[in-house]
Amino acid sequence: MAIKITEDCINCGACEPECPNEAIKEGGEIYVINPNACTECVGFYDQEACQAVCPVECCVPDPDRTESEDVLIKRALSLHPDDTELKRKAEADDYPSHFRKK
Repeated sequence: MAIKITEDCINCGACEPECPNEAIKEGGEIYVINPNACTECVGFYDQEACQAVCPVECCVPDPDRTESEDVLIKRALSLHPDDTELKRKAEADDYPSHFRKK
């Protein structure tokens, strides 16, 4: 699932610099996430970074946009074609992902 920002957003901006894909931007009233650039931090972190830093917990899974880990890592690779470390980790199937939490 892509993450979305709810109307509870206080427009603090804590989430924007945490996104490894630059998918979060300031909107009119609240911050917004481009779902086509959101990888739920798969490939970068073992949790969704925006959720981890949001003081009002308004970064939530979008139930209308369910996506598998495979789709998300492929998106991460396409968004970061020059990231050799990400590519190496993906090829070894050894990358951070909230799907793999123990």
